[in-house]
Amino acid sequence: MAMEDEDKNTAVVATNVRAGIKKGGDVGDNGACIDRQPDTVVHQAGLNPTAGRGSRSGPGAHAATGIRVLKRNMKRNGSRRCMTRKTRFGSRERDWLKGDTQRGCVCLYGGTVDPQPPAPGPQASSTPQTDLQLVLCSTSTTVEELCAQRDGQGLYVQLHGDLTRRLDPSERPLQMVYDYLASLGYSDPVRVQQEAANSDLSCMIRFYSERPVNADQQERTLLKGVFSVRKGKTQLHKWAERQVLLCGTCLIVASVKDSLTGKMHILPLVGGKVEEVRRRQHCLMFSSAGSQAQTYFVNFDTLADYQRWHRQALKVVSQTVSLVDLSCYSLETVPEYLFYSQDITHLNLRHNFMSLQGPGGLLNLPRFSQLKSLNLSHNRLGVFPECVCEILTLTELNLSCNSLHTIPVQIGNLQSLQTLSLDGNHLSSLPEELGGLFQLNSLGLSFNNFSHIPAVLERLSAVDKLAMAGNRVETLELCTLVRMSHLKNIDIRLNGLRWVKSENLEAVSQVTQLDIRDNCLDSLDLSSVCNLETLHCQRNQLGTLTLSGFTLRMLHAGSNRLATVNIYPVPNQLTHMDLSQNLLEYLPDWVCDCRKIEMLDVTHNLLSELPSRLLNSLSLRKLLTGNNRLQRVPDLLDHVPLEALDLQHNKLVELPEGLFYKALNLKYLNVSANALENIPSSSQSEESLSTLQELYLTGNNLNENCGALLVGHQNLRILHIAYNQLLSFPASKLSKLELLEELNLSGNKLKTIPSTVSSCKRLHTLIAHSNHITVFPEILNLPEIKLVDLSCNELTEIQLPDSLPSTLQELDLTGNSSLILEHKTLNLFSHITTLKFDQKSTTTAGDSLNASTPWNHGFSEMSGQRNKLCVSVLAVDRFGDNVEACYGIFDGDRNEEVPRLLQCTMGDVLCEELQHCSVDMVYMCNTFLTSHRKLGMAGQKLGASALLCYIHRETSDPGGYFSLTVANVGTCQAVLCRDGRPVPLSKVYSLENCTEEMERVKLSKAIITEDNKVSGVTCCSRLLGCSYLSPWVLPKPWVHTVPLCPQDEFLILGNRALFERVSYQEAVCTVQAVQDPRAAAKKLCSLAQSYGCKDNIGALVVSLHIGEDSCTCEPPVSTTEPRGPPPAPVPVSVTPGPSEPVNISSSGGIVTEFSSETSASEVGSEAGSTASDEHPSSGPASRPERRCSLHPATTLCGIMVPGSAGAGTHPGLFQRQPSSATFSSNQSDNGLDSDDEAPLEGVISNGSKLEVEVDIHCCAFQLRSGAPESPKDLDLEKQGSDYLNGKMRRQNSVVVSATNGCLLAVCGREIADLKKSPSTCSLFGKKLSNGSVVVPEDSHNLIEVALEAPKKKSGYFTAPAQQDPEDQLIVPPSLEQEVREQLRSHGPLLSGPSAPSTPTTLKDPVWDHPHPPAFASNLVPGPGPTPILQQEVYDTAL
Repeated sequence: MAMEDEDKNTAVVATNVRAGIKKGGDVGDNGACIDRQPDTVVHQAGLNPTAGRGSRSGPGAHAATGIRVLKRNMKRNGSRRCMTRKTRFGSRERDWLKGDTQRGCVCLYGGTVDPQPPAPGPQASSTPQTDLQLVLCSTSTTVEELCAQRDGQGLYVQLHGDLTRRLDPSERPLQMVYDYLASLGYSDPVRVQQEAANSDLSCMIRFYSERPVNADQQERTLLKGVFSVRKGKTQLHKWAERQVLLCGTCLIVASVKDSLTGKMHILPLVGGKVEEVRRRQHCLMFSSAGSQAQTYFVNFDTLADYQRWHRQALKVVSQTVSLVDLSCYSLETVPEYLFYSQDITHLNLRHNFMSLQGPGGLLNLPRFSQLKSLNLSHNRLGVFPECVCEILTLTELNLSCNSLHTIPVQIGNLQSLQTLSLDGNHLSSLPEELGGLFQLNSLGLSFNNFSHIPAVLERLSAVDKLAMAGNRVETLELCTLVRMSHLKNIDIRLNGLRWVKSENLEAVSQVTQLDIRDNCLDSLDLSSVCNLETLHCQRNQLGTLTLSGFTLRMLHAGSNRLATVNIYPVPNQLTHMDLSQNLLEYLPDWVCDCRKIEMLDVTHNLLSELPSRLLNSLSLRKLLTGNNRLQRVPDLLDHVPLEALDLQHNKLVELPEGLFYKALNLKYLNVSANALENIPSSSQSEESLSTLQELYLTGNNLNENCGALLVGHQNLRILHIAYNQLLSFPASKLSKLELLEELNLSGNKLKTIPSTVSSCKRLHTLIAHSNHITVFPEILNLPEIKLVDLSCNELTEIQLPDSLPSTLQELDLTGNSSLILEHKTLNLFSHITTLKFDQKSTTTAGDSLNASTPWNHGFSEMSGQRNKLCVSVLAVDRFGDNVEACYGIFDGDRNEEVPRLLQCTMGDVLCEELQHCSVDMVYMCNTFLTSHRKLGMAGQKLGASALLCYIHRETSDPGGYFSLTVANVGTCQAVLCRDGRPVPLSKVYSLENCTEEMERVKLSKAIITEDNKVSGVTCCSRLLGCSYLSPWVLPKPWVHTVPLCPQDEFLILGNRALFERVSYQEAVCTVQAVQDPRAAAKKLCSLAQSYGCKDNIGALVVSLHIGEDSCTCEPPVSTTEPRGPPPAPVPVSVTPGPSEPVNISSSGGIVTEFSSETSASEVGSEAGSTASDEHPSSGPASRPERRCSLHPATTLCGIMVPGSAGAGTHPGLFQRQPSSATFSSNQSDNGLDSDDEAPLEGVISNGSKLEVEVDIHCCAFQLRSGAPESPKDLDLEKQGSDYLNGKMRRQNSVVVSATNGCLLAVCGREIADLKKSPSTCSLFGKKLSNGSVVVPEDSHNLIEVALEAPKKKSGYFTAPAQQDPEDQLIVPPSLEQEVREQLRSHGPLLSGPSAPSTPTTLKDPVWDHPHPPAFASNLVPGPGPTPILQQEVYDTAL
């Protein structure tokens, strides 16, 4: 009823659009509605029909286009930037919007960047907040028309929370939004209109009605005020109040108090001093540098002013040059007072919107008489500012990324110019006058449109580097370089270069460095470049390479098609050579003759043998020969200087006998993935001189005898001996490896780990999964132990010490079917950040039959040598009501926030999108784009690769075979095993692997650094998040659908780090050899680590059992119910904080997790779930419900019912999850390490915790499938169904839970009574240190789900109707009857009358429901219509 009253009140004061059209005439050509009515203000306390009805006319009253302005009252929700719209569009407004897709709504924000929440009290509640206006207009409505209607001065646009630009009067705001959405990937006009009206979009594009005020920015550009001032150090001068300014490099004191006219006293501060005057409160002494230094004393009125001025002045006086940095301030002009600082020599105006006109415009820059360096890059200038050519003192000028097409001839005036940067423009030629700049020694022309090397460079004799990467030079004439005898360094990578021609025999003697990476060369002859020292020619298509070896020092020629390399004479100066990923069958003879070669990389070739002379080289330090066909390694001579040797992925049966005692400097050896049966001895005597520190022996045929041979390597720090044939490990030998830090014994046949492991005091990582270990090793006394992985073993019990080491962060005990953990053990484990173990399943045979699915999964995540895990996995074996599944993997590279958010929300988004469209390309694309938007402020600077797989039946043939739809951005990949062969399903969106993406990024004038990263941030051209890199980095995914058949065995999902080390074919063979999907995923990650991966690794294996008669589901006769609940929760492996409650997961059985995070299906908020601002779950695109005897409905609100998970080979996981509201570790940004960056908006760092502002829906449901066990249960179910079938607005938070088939509803306001009740007080009695509340005797089978929501609704996730953590409880069986009797009195709450609901087919899917409820959830299993729980949902304006 509250909703209906609100709509009625809105209609009372809303403008009658139809009447407006009659009054003002027809709808204009541009589609905007003519509206003469005044602005309408909606008050929070209620609507006053007579308020704001006065007449007002403005400059735009005569315009042919009227603009409807709705000033909405914004209720603060505790966030700095997050507001919730309490009103909706009126019916007439919705009708007008639906009339044309070129109409829409523009949100105009006020100028306060950091609004404070209103003060509490009656006055605050009655005062309307009107800092957000909703303006109805069309795509043809201009800024001038909007300002005329509003009596405004101008509009400003902000992209991705970054800079704010003033819009030109002719620009069209709504069209800008539509164009922005189209660039992201939206194509449907109706969907574009809907997305444009979504308030979450403000994190990507936002309009302001006035220039936003940023106090911090003002402080750094200009400080001024009236203070008491005294000149000089003597007491003769008196104190006087004067206007004082701190701008640029000077302190400016006016001669009079009230104005800044007349004589101004200028005090240069660079190199001077600023000191505190202790004898006066809040007083500073400013002194200039030099022997004739002047001094001013300034007495401030408040401590805040004193601190602000002191802080800024200290920055100025500490400078060694007169530098003023005004970059990234959204400036149109420089502060006028800056011109008083005539000592400025360096001025940085990068990343602004500088204009020519105005008192501080570019035309006035020549007033700086000593200016030497000027940076005007990224200013959208469009034309070269000729006034800059009047600053004759300039030695450095940067005009990069300004869309310049020509350079004026006046550039010749800058005779002192030494550095000129013109990168990232549209230049195709240079003026001849540029050749007169004889002092110019650096000229940047990268990423322009040059088709040839400009001839003017012949006259620039001081320029020694040609920087022309990213242009259009297809032919390089070496004779041209001969004429430019001053050029030594040539950079022409990314040019599409096809030919390097040498028409005569004239030598090119001056070029020493040449970079021609990422071109299209198929052959290269540089024998005429006789003094070449360094050559980069990676990622071409070279079949032949000929070089001169006179001075060659470094050769990088990887990723080509080379069968041989011709260098003459022998390159005796060569030190580093990379020939990896080529077609070499043998090494050229000259390689062994190189006298100074130190590093040789020939991995991924076709080598069958290594020359003996190469290994015995007296200079070779590092030899990488992995992934070849080597069958033997030649014997070594004594005292070989080799330090690192990589022989992995060959066909070696043995190693040279004297390898370890002849190569005494050997510190790294990797011989994984061979056929070794033994390893050589470390010495010829009892005393060993081995210095070996890292040894990788994974994937061989070694037995326990090798343990005795490892004793001599007493400096060993890392030992990987996984997946061999070890039956045991000698106890006496292990005790001698005292320096061991990391030990991997996985995949052997060990029954125990020797107790002598306790002698390895430095051990921090023990990985021994997939063995037959029955006794927990004695490792919990080790002082530095951090990670213990004993999953997939045969543990039965754990003997624990009285206390655990504080360093222990992760313990994985999953896959130990006989392991039972006591309640005391759980308490002792409470401080562990990530704890994983299986909860014992209580499902019956009937439950298991009902839960069968044609697939099951297992996954593994490993952090490697990183301090945090930035990979997340989404795995739902039963997706929605139907026989479907959803799997995903997300890799944040160096940030963990975005992968966690995607894990929590992306399944919900997909479920929502499936209700509106059945076309795979459309719903998958919209899923990614919506998830991109929902990242909010976290997605502005952070991003992640994402891959999503959806197994389903085609809508056109519900009884047919299954199909697999895959969508991805970034570098996460999916591989399907069909008939034992790998079938890649994804596309790698990295600049190195995707030519068309490289061309797209180049056309948009992005700067690609030498490591092939966009702006030096990411190598991916498509990501979710990183919106500040738009339009270079986009969220639109690659979508591919393949029908599944009985020959499809399994599906592998992995991140970049996995598939960089493990090929598709090896991954398939690895999984085929392991029956358990979890053990297979573990093996994949362990192999990648043993192959040299140091990064985060994630692997998800889905075992498929697609048979021709696997299912007989048929669509029902008729149904209008929407798609079922969202995906079930997925366990994640890292979470901060010692106080975390427990959660239920469904990765294959009953799964319990210590967690403070909701699952993928439990997130529903304005920016974090589809429950907030997506479309209602109805319409012609809704899919029919399918059921068969094998696949009944067993889910509840997206939480997997116990026993409803796939009957896989592994039970669920018991582990603590990371909270989507609070994440451990420091914040990451821009692909850099977190510690290097400043905090982001919306991401709050608090000590060692990182808190992302996020509110989430918290579901805490647990049901046993099957019929109720008593008539009381039946009655309670019926009451619940009757209540939920109606679409009522929730007035109180209602917690729905269940225990042993009993449906329990507890009103939030009754929790206090429950706590006081003697029969229920035990529910709240004992609180574990991890946040869970359980009765000790029920601790094994009963874990309370108490999800701690953030205290403030803020940021980019805001939860509607968020119940308190205390409201979510599970009643122990012993207390069921008592609680049920107490709740009988609440029967009317459950069975109250249902509000009449309007058929969804009669309403518009968007404008009638701007805030759709959370999608339907089956609260009670069984036939009949799906009950819907309508929740109050608010819109979030970020």
